[in-house]
Amino acid sequence: MEQSIEQTTEILLHLSPDEAANLKEGINFLRNKKTGKDYILYKNKSRLRACKNMCKHQGGLFIKDIEDFDGRSVRCTKHNWKLDVSSMKYINPPGSFCQDELVVEMDEGNGLLLLELNPPNPWDSEPRSPEDLAYGEVQVTYLTHACMDLKLGDKRMVFDPWLTGPAFARGWWLLHEPPSDWLERLCRADLIYISHMHSDHLSYPTLKKLAGRRPDIPIYVGNTERPVFWNLNQSGVQLTNIKVVPFGIWQQVDKNLRFMILMDGVHPEMDTCIIVEYKGHKILNTVDCTRPNGGRLPGKVALMMSDFAGGASGFPMTFSGGKFTEEWKAQFIKTERRKLLNYKARLVKDLQPRIYCPFAGYFVESHPSDKYIKETNIKNDPNELNNLIKKNSDVVTWTPRPGATLDLGRMLKDPTDSKGIIEPPEGTKIYKDSWDFGPYLKILNASIEDEIFRHSSWIKEYYTWAGFKDYNLVVRMIETDEDFSPFPGGYDYLVDFLDLSFPKERPSREHPYEEVSSNTGQSAPSFLPFFLFK
Repeated sequence: MEQSIEQTTEILLHLSPDEAANLKEGINFLRNKKTGKDYILYKNKSRLRACKNMCKHQGGLFIKDIEDFDGRSVRCTKHNWKLDVSSMKYINPPGSFCQDELVVEMDEGNGLLLLELNPPNPWDSEPRSPEDLAYGEVQVTYLTHACMDLKLGDKRMVFDPWLTGPAFARGWWLLHEPPSDWLERLCRADLIYISHMHSDHLSYPTLKKLAGRRPDIPIYVGNTERPVFWNLNQSGVQLTNIKVVPFGIWQQVDKNLRFMILMDGVHPEMDTCIIVEYKGHKILNTVDCTRPNGGRLPGKVALMMSDFAGGASGFPMTFSGGKFTEEWKAQFIKTERRKLLNYKARLVKDLQPRIYCPFAGYFVESHPSDKYIKETNIKNDPNELNNLIKKNSDVVTWTPRPGATLDLGRMLKDPTDSKGIIEPPEGTKIYKDSWDFGPYLKILNASIEDEIFRHSSWIKEYYTWAGFKDYNLVVRMIETDEDFSPFPGGYDYLVDFLDLSFPKERPSREHPYEEVSSNTGQSAPSFLPFFLFK
């Protein structure tokens, strides 16, 4: 199968001479009536700049920014991200990244062309035609959360093994009961892929058990700016065969199997996704990427899997005061989850995989102190997403259960084959009903005795390290106990993110203000405001 790997040029919009002459100074919102695609063109005298009307965060539509008095910025309808189209730089959040620009050219008749230069797709290098798969040759078994066990010929590959213990201090616990042989499955793997450093993907409690049995197992990660295993030495987990690979280059496992790691377009410093190809059949796992590979992904893959749940942090549940009433929070959560569902459904519709599987969202705030967040920070239902996908496409969907196995060969030949998906045996425990909190909380609670937390200077060091500033926001952080009452002797301080200072009182200028009640119990590090920087 011959495919070009040269850069291509696509005409996205053609304006007639009259339409070009009628462009106003400043921002112009344009639409290609044939394709329904939207664009933004900024005119400053004779200078023209253009981009797609699509936010790099989650693909939202930009509209006029009513707070913009200079006629240069637009606002995303999804999360209020702001783009300065005169510079093509995002100004909210500040210091984030730039919008991809289109090429603007005049045609021979003084009309205007908006052109997109498409670099070659890395997965198209050395293309392979799909071969027939024998039944049982490629099997995908769901273990729990984002962990899949892939049988690919005579090789086995595992994604993101979080199979025991909590994630995010004590915040998340596994919703599903993993198969009882999960550790044996990990030990049998020929390679493991870990997408990023978040602890529901990089699970040190899980890896500690694995390292005790097989410390030299090959573990592959992308070459991110923030290394996935930045804390390996401090963790005490003895893994000896971690392989950091460059982005966009096929990694050959054997003659039939290869894989390629790609970076996220919104969080390239830490998030990654992966394409696995076996005998020409591609499996795309976008994991938690907000905009995987900047939105450029292979279409019509055999199997696609992605996150779906939302509710990744306690925001806005731990915020209080001002607009943060219970009614406001409930409506915010409902709106945000619906946006995410629509975004995922649209992505699946655009890519048209043969099979789609929602995963990486099966967690629960099961610790008793997190009851309020569990009950109010509602997650998306994978079946709701799958039903939405079915309304808009012919894509086959799979809502996995622990131990369930998808036979890719069977499903590609006949999606209605009753043996295409083998469910776990009747009577298998699907949902966890108890969690072993003790050993993990003992370690977390011991951290309160760390020397650094005896000195308030650690607060400044933390925020300086996080680097979030030049933003007109003041936050009050209140350390609380299990009942969200101020912790005796706990931290209570203001942070002014405009200049990253810590005032005694709120500044006199107009500014957004939030109060964050942070339920820490005895574990000081767990209340760091991670949500501000994700």
